Amino acid sequence: MGSNDTIRKMVSETYANALARPGGGCCCGCGPEGTEPKGLVAKLAGYGEEELGKLPEDAVVNSFGCGNPLAFSEVAPGDVVLDLGSGAGIDLLIAADKVGPKGRVIGVDMTDDMIARARANVTTAGATNVEVRKGIIEELPVESGSVDWVISNCVINLSPEKDRVFAEIARVLKPGGRMLVSDIMVEDLPEWARKSMALYASCIAGAISEQEYLAGLRRAGLEEIEVKARVVYDAGQLAAIAGSELGEEAAKAMSCCCGGASLSAEQLEGVAKGLEGKVWSAKLAARKPRA
Repeated sequence: MGSNDTIRKMVSETYANALARPGGGCCCGCGPEGTEPKGLVAKLAGYGEEELGKLPEDAVVNSFGCGNPLAFSEVAPGDVVLDLGSGAGIDLLIAADKVGPKGRVIGVDMTDDMIARARANVTTAGATNVEVRKGIIEELPVESGSVDWVISNCVINLSPEKDRVFAEIARVLKPGGRMLVSDIMVEDLPEWARKSMALYASCIAGAISEQEYLAGLRRAGLEEIEVKARVVYDAGQLAAIAGSELGEEAAKAMSCCCGGASLSAEQLEGVAKGLEGKVWSAKLAARKPRA
């Protein structure tokens, strides 16, 4: 599929292009142009209407996640939270509200357009406890042992070097610090799907199995590893993740969402049916040992 840097470049360009599209939408959140994101993407990902109502519309419109990593969290006032692949800032702002003025939230993203959008949304929200840094999640620009929580929303699956990401999570957490991420898991993914760059940008082709994911966290030295929730996608949801709902808009939405890879409605339906039962989102928790 190409070198690690090539994959990162493709992912970054895909999400930068998604920002320029009305209604945004990509990984785990693509829909036909004109689809109301608050009704489709954010609700599918588990955000509540009251929660979304506090946020700048742009942060919600450009949410590309597969879950709400903070939904089951115990983030407390005064905590330091790090968001891997912070995007337009939806989870940064939710975390900022949870940690309060004595806490701090750090976002890391590799895409300049996303960083600019997140900073603008932070300013619009009046959040003074949020900082957005440029970097890759395999080499975080964050001090070792400095954060209480690492969160991430449908991003680690996009990394071509997941073990490096898991090691970085362990490095930046304080002793006893916790990780809570939402991500895509796959099982028995066909080889044709693994080779698809469009499905990679859509958070599917680069995903690993739940068993591999948990093993990677253990290798990084994390403990108390737990899968808190799962949502297995049906064919209709997979079509939405890959680029559109099934129907006449499929080819157009797939083309603008996934780096120019165009599929007809019939092809998209075939892809979705071929992946049904093999792809799910999961919410995973882990802790760095206290010793």
